[in-house]
Amino acid sequence: MTSSFQVAHLDDLDRVAVAGTLWRPVRRTLGVSGFGVNAYSAAEAGDELIEPHDELSPGAGREEELYVVVAGAAVFEIDGERVEAPTGTMILVPVGVRREARAAAPDSTVLVIGGPPGAALPPSPFEYWYAAEPAYARGHYDEAIRIAAEGLEHYPEHPTLNYQLACYEALAGHADEALVRIAIAAAGNPEVIEWAAGDADLDSIRQDSRFPRAAPPGPR
Repeated sequence: MTSSFQVAHLDDLDRVAVAGTLWRPVRRTLGVSGFGVNAYSAAEAGDELIEPHDELSPGAGREEELYVVVAGAAVFEIDGERVEAPTGTMILVPVGVRREARAAAPDSTVLVIGGPPGAALPPSPFEYWYAAEPAYARGHYDEAIRIAAEGLEHYPEHPTLNYQLACYEALAGHADEALVRIAIAAAGNPEVIEWAAGDADLDSIRQDSRFPRAAPPGPR
């Protein structure tokens, strides 16, 4: 039986000495096809981790790159600015900006995730209502609406996004808008009717005739 997922550990990947650093072939090992991802390691402090480049040379992929320090520490120089980067640091560098890095501690590793600008958009639908959660939790419902509604540009009929917006709209006192959103959500996912039945966020619109309800059982 072929596995539906892949697992690897950085410590088990090859260390290929190239361009003054140790390349760790993450993408090739896992078979990643949606984005570029590799890692670079250095055995000693002061060794090169990321070669100087700006993603504009003839051999470059012209990708924006996210650098994540996953072990040890690094010192980056980005557009002439020194950036200290202990473990856990994330640095996003756009195309055309000069960058390089050296290890600031032994056994340092930087994971590099790259792709053409805009290639990964739109974001997954969940990101919009996850981002709205802090405003919702504070009772700032109009702010939650503003944040989550950004997702409608890409996912105008997404059931869960519309359901979350229905809750925010109802809590904000926007009954008509809430009823429109809950109707779209129920049309896309019948489970929404069950969710809505016990959701206190929707109490303010529950008695409206437009509120979705389960069909009564037919005659036996």
